[in-house]
Amino acid sequence: MSATPSSKTTEAALRAVPEQIVAAWAQHDADGFAEAFTEDATLILPGDIYLTSRQAIRAFMTQAFAGPFKGTRVTGQPTSIRALADGVAVLVTQGGVLAPGDTEVTAERAIRATWVLAKQGDDWRIASYQNTPIAG
Repeated sequence: MSATPSSKTTEAALRAVPEQIVAAWAQHDADGFAEAFTEDATLILPGDIYLTSRQAIRAFMTQAFAGPFKGTRVTGQPTSIRALADGVAVLVTQGGVLAPGDTEVTAERAIRATWVLAKQGDDWRIASYQNTPIAG
């Protein structure tokens, strides 16, 4: 089943998830970043990074914000939003990592990402996330 979200309210809630990630990243807030994920979430990133829990995601981002992602920001805008079933949706975003001082994503840092979102109570959370570089 593939369809657009059933209401403007649902679409706004789905769009808010990447915004939550962008905001947490801007503050280098590993706890806020991890809270966007389900307890048993999967996070797959380039460089053979494969994480399988909110706790592992929190630990990884704590180290990343103190190391290779220090001073960076991230951006991502949904290019596709599809409801798969009640309480399950897929987003595709395009964006990337902004190095300190950058105002636009460079070709080397541009990414496309797939987000599988699951509704838990009143909140939408990331059940699975994977990104890949966009060929420049």
